[in-house]
Amino acid sequence: MSIRTLINPNAREILDGPYPDRTPLRFHRRLPDYVQTPLVDAPKLASALGVGKVFVKDESSRLGLPAFKILGASWAVYRALEERLGENFGGWEEIWELEERLEPLRPLSLVAATDGNHGRAVARVARLFGLGAKIFVPWDMATARRKAIASEGAEVIVVDGTYDEAVERSTEEAGERGLVISDMSWPGYERTPSWVIEGYSTMLWEIDDELERRNETRPDLVVVQVGVGAFAAAVARHFRSPGASGVAKLMSVEPASADCLLESVEAGSIVSVSGPHDSIMSGLNCGRPSLVAWPTVSRSIDLLVAVDDEPAHEAMRLAADSGVVSGETGAAGLGGLLEILRPEEAEVRRTLGIGDETRVLIFNSEGATDPDAYRRVMAG
Repeated sequence: MSIRTLINPNAREILDGPYPDRTPLRFHRRLPDYVQTPLVDAPKLASALGVGKVFVKDESSRLGLPAFKILGASWAVYRALEERLGENFGGWEEIWELEERLEPLRPLSLVAATDGNHGRAVARVARLFGLGAKIFVPWDMATARRKAIASEGAEVIVVDGTYDEAVERSTEEAGERGLVISDMSWPGYERTPSWVIEGYSTMLWEIDDELERRNETRPDLVVVQVGVGAFAAAVARHFRSPGASGVAKLMSVEPASADCLLESVEAGSIVSVSGPHDSIMSGLNCGRPSLVAWPTVSRSIDLLVAVDDEPAHEAMRLAADSGVVSGETGAAGLGGLLEILRPEEAEVRRTLGIGDETRVLIFNSEGATDPDAYRRVMAG
């Protein structure tokens, strides 16, 4: 199998709930090294795909890290620390001001489970705020990614199991000395993952602002990769909440070996997909959707797609032709798009209304987080 698709019968054009605001964006702009990431107009990709225009939001460098995850992690940490201290941090300008206000909480470690980028992001935020970090990782995580997390000063604990088992292990650290910052949610742990989703909105406001600056209209089709679904939930809220200008079609892409959102939508409720979750799209190797993300993603994604690894390889090479350095997870959305544009997928293309004038937005959610693997892919 190279592709599996599911047209979502429950997708709505407008979701319930308020339209996301710009509060996380204002927070991120105060962090050291904040720079708006590029929105790449990729005519070579548009030509290869047979569509009118392709925009790539390139997150290969975000706040000094090679992935977008620090947007959600930093905002969630900030809100969780406010909650633990029982105060609103209010007006501050420099990060050292926040660091001083956290003194009553020390010694405190931020705790996370990760299949790559989220854990490194939490570790970076911990270092930024003068806190410790404990990061739990699945046994099969690439050595380069483990070393990257450790380079942030974090303690890296390898769990003999999958990402989902790493999540379970991380929860045992919650307490006076440990603050769990997870993008996954479960009953009783929902506020922090909701803040992670809010944090991702910064990227989407940047896209809107840049399109307005260029006098461009919003895309017709938005393609988003899915792990537990937190990022997809942020995208769906931005493009489908009341107040959104225009309604874009939404498409999700998952690894075939970890297609927990597709399986759950098909079942009509959250289900777990058993491991091994061993796709090269390692940031998406998750066996169960987030409880907080589920109500949004299950009612907003029009087409769910699961693909094998080879489309990601092809997408990485195509992205490079357009000057975009894309890791395996970063290229997943483009890989899924390549697959549905093959002749035999005419029905799903009709569902999305894809034609030669369609304007597409994809996300390069990470750069070359495993440099050796990236070089091998580029060599063919």
